[in-house]
Amino acid sequence: MDRDVKKSSDVSRRNFLRTAAGASAAFTALTAIGRDFGPNAAPVRYPDPDVVVLDKRFGKYRVGNAAIQRLHTGMKWAEGPAWNGVGKYLVWSDIPSDEQLRLTEEDDKVSRRFHYPAGNSNGNTFDTRGRQISCEHKARRVVRYEY
Repeated sequence: MDRDVKKSSDVSRRNFLRTAAGASAAFTALTAIGRDFGPNAAPVRYPDPDVVVLDKRFGKYRVGNAAIQRLHTGMKWAEGPAWNGVGKYLVWSDIPSDEQLRLTEEDDKVSRRFHYPAGNSNGNTFDTRGRQISCEHKARRVVRYEY
């Protein structure tokens, strides 16, 4: 019985390593191309060839008419994007910098330190009244920003 367990774990470990090696090779190939993902980049034919499905089970979730576009750089670790439909802005967190950033749809400008300090927050959303709710690592709490 121990042999069966060992064999199945070896197989799954091999599959994992094979998938990781394939992803690494795909990433290396993409970075070698040097594609410009900025807002002024040339249009991409759909489906975007750089959107790669590594596990066929997730293929049905791929959006065929969506392209990759870089909105901002210079963060250490960006996470927790949330769209505010009323204010027409995107907010996300840069956890190590302990700040939240905001990109407004009107002028495509990024405001650094939208919330600072942000308690090393990473999960952001908006409630039905449009108030921002964030999960903070530092204080281990959920906060709601009032108007």
